[in-house]
Amino acid sequence: MSTQGPQKSLLGSLNSNATSHLGLATNQSGPWCLHVSIPDGLFLSLGLVSLVENVLVVIAITKNRNLHSPMYYFICCLALSDLMVSVSIVLETTIILLLEAGVLVARVALVQQLDNLIDVLICGSMVSSLCFLGVIAIDRYISIFYALRYHSIVTLPRARRAVVGIWMVSIVSSTLFITYYKHTAVLLCLVTFFLAMLALMAILYAHMFTRAYQHAQGIAQLHKRRRSIRQGFCLKGAATLTILLGIFFLCWGPFFLHLLLIVLCPQHPTCNCIFKNYNLFLLLIILSSTVDPLIYAFRSQELRMTLKEVLLCSW
Repeated sequence: MSTQGPQKSLLGSLNSNATSHLGLATNQSGPWCLHVSIPDGLFLSLGLVSLVENVLVVIAITKNRNLHSPMYYFICCLALSDLMVSVSIVLETTIILLLEAGVLVARVALVQQLDNLIDVLICGSMVSSLCFLGVIAIDRYISIFYALRYHSIVTLPRARRAVVGIWMVSIVSSTLFITYYKHTAVLLCLVTFFLAMLALMAILYAHMFTRAYQHAQGIAQLHKRRRSIRQGFCLKGAATLTILLGIFFLCWGPFFLHLLLIVLCPQHPTCNCIFKNYNLFLLLIILSSTVDPLIYAFRSQELRMTLKEVLLCSW
């Protein structure tokens, strides 16, 4: 189940033999290869935090009927996708630890089948997460630029069809990706998909920022406090835009860079050095699943109030 090189598997299992420190490795990857070793406990801890956060989001949206709108449906599906990402990676890590400790004994064929199943779950949840991040950006764009027609454009039936379509595409595409992972076209499709989502989000959020800035200028002119309001808005808007796109790029970019380098330079020493940090790239994706609820869900006052009620009732 382990991946010692990029050719083994597209979404191979985690490297449980990593040590718990940052150092310089001197091996065939190059004389100065920076290798970040990730403890298995960190995977499990961060995965559990993501699990709790996203479960709370799903429960809150399900419980409150006022949150049964297209926007919150998309946020709920993003939480489910992030939940699957974390659970799949944590499950794979746990199985590897149990196998290495001798607690779990299984045939090689069964382990391989289980590995393929978990890889499909990981890949499918990654694809769906990226899709729902893009859909949320589109939904917010429509709510700003087509505010009067928003409820006629983004209806519940259309939102449900979009959700079903995304899940179906994610399942089918992840199955095909894992089945044909040795083909260069598969890796290029995944990288292209990520770049398309990044470009979509950057364009839409930048356009929304521009419209909001123009709106703030108009308000400032009415109150004759143009300079102070404009400067405050620029700082706040730029910070929000940087957080949204920065976290998306930093958490997802390294993993897709890894896939791209498999195609471009699979035998180059520098690329081999990057391949050794595969666990770090997976950890960043789990980190994204942990941060997404803070950005897209918990900023809603009504969702926070519902969550507070849920937690108080549980006590």
